[in-house]
Amino acid sequence: MAATSVEALEKRRIFGIISHPDAGKTTLTEKLLYHGGAIREAGSVKARKTGKAAKSDWMEIEKERGISVTSSVLQFEYDGKVVSIMDTPGHNDFGEDTYRILTSVDSAVMVIDAAKGVEAQTKKLFKVCSMRGIPIFTFINKLDRQAKDPLELLEDLEEALGLPSVAVTWPIGSGQLFEGVYNRMENCVLLYRSNEVIELGEDGVFGKELEGRISDANLDILRGEIELVDGAGNEFDKEAVDAGKLSPVFFGSALNTFGIDMFLNYFLKMTTPPLGRMSDQGVIDPVTEPFSAFVFKIQANMNKAHRDRIAFMRICSGKFEAGMEVYHAASKRKLKLSQPQQLMAQDRKIVEEAYAGDVIGVFDPGLFSIGDTLTFPGKKFQYEGIPTFAPEHFCRVVQMNTMKRKQFVQGVTQIAQEGAIQIFQEFTAGLSEIIVGVVGVLQFDVLKYRLENEYGCEIRLEPIPYNYIRWVKDPSTDLTKLKRVSDVKKVKDMKGNPLLLFANEWVINQVLEHNEGLELLEFRKN
Repeated sequence: MAATSVEALEKRRIFGIISHPDAGKTTLTEKLLYHGGAIREAGSVKARKTGKAAKSDWMEIEKERGISVTSSVLQFEYDGKVVSIMDTPGHNDFGEDTYRILTSVDSAVMVIDAAKGVEAQTKKLFKVCSMRGIPIFTFINKLDRQAKDPLELLEDLEEALGLPSVAVTWPIGSGQLFEGVYNRMENCVLLYRSNEVIELGEDGVFGKELEGRISDANLDILRGEIELVDGAGNEFDKEAVDAGKLSPVFFGSALNTFGIDMFLNYFLKMTTPPLGRMSDQGVIDPVTEPFSAFVFKIQANMNKAHRDRIAFMRICSGKFEAGMEVYHAASKRKLKLSQPQQLMAQDRKIVEEAYAGDVIGVFDPGLFSIGDTLTFPGKKFQYEGIPTFAPEHFCRVVQMNTMKRKQFVQGVTQIAQEGAIQIFQEFTAGLSEIIVGVVGVLQFDVLKYRLENEYGCEIRLEPIPYNYIRWVKDPSTDLTKLKRVSDVKKVKDMKGNPLLLFANEWVINQVLEHNEGLELLEFRKN
């Protein structure tokens, strides 16, 4: 019964990167991997003409469109630490995938565009992080472009997110006048153009060391801002950071690889190793308890040559060893995890052992679902489920070539099991009519693209006039006996659970009013 050693646990760090689209999240991920020695050349998501694509944007549609449409799992070693990064889609249409990823991490890095401040999607993702109470580190990006006043940016964090912050580094100018950052903790300045470090004396930025090294105008502004920050800003408080109540802030330019190593070094010092995780039997200790893990992501066709399907699991306690037998709570049976791998986007290597805080991928023959718990045999607890959100957009899927029925059913089923879409069937029919529900309309494009490119199936998507879906809380409810449902579509999900599709909220209220005891749910837990 192998346990995780304290030494192995101390080395682990696992975090997610969140941002509004185009704030530079994937570029920052690339540069962190580059600094960690995981890749030799960092590709920008914008660099489609050069043929370089971001390592974390491995799917063909991501390379073509220059956006992240699926989360990516990336692991590397840096300065004695084993670091796992979860790069998430910034686009709102893929927010559900991001939410699932954020259930598997111990901390988050929030990337903010210095010219725009806190944006809509950042607010939504921040709420998820704050609900979990995980530490949030802020990287204010794109200082090489014209930016907002840094004091205004910190104020924005507090007002828009309710998140107090403490500046670890401070920018000296921005755009064409950007000259570097002041490291408040180590009392030194890192120059932008030369990457030279200027050590400051007891008087800090008010001493003579910076005179003649940066412009007089920038020096005057820097001194005024630091006087304000030192006098009225928050003090660094490790306990508040650990509780997600205070965010350390760093400034830099991911595209120009400036301020990245400084940020990474501080981040690894300030974050904690993996902590215990809540289950239906209380908190599971990562060191003393034997192996346990939960599935937070499933991805099919990462390797086109093999048409494989990988289940990603976060190890929460103990030590994983290749060939070991585990207990799968959902199927109530013991099994061996096949082909355990560690991932770098779509690249992979077979692993012999892994510890709490690591992410491994295992071959999935169609057995696993998102939210499944795996434990050492004899331990029968389950980790908290991962919510499935109610889709807001619905289409009927029409298959163009009926000769490819088998590939079509396999394709939509696999993509649905990944959590990218949700599929529903007519309550009284089989898969003869398939309705697809998505949280964001861009997911329809991804479905169409993947079915054509990965499964060779052309489809047509026909919108249907429903905007709301609700799970029926009691699955034994007889839908044929419900009243006032002439404008309601009755469907079932992949597990046979009954659901109702509605055109508007008024119809929902009418159905609840005329069916005493009926309970409807907006989301369910896997």
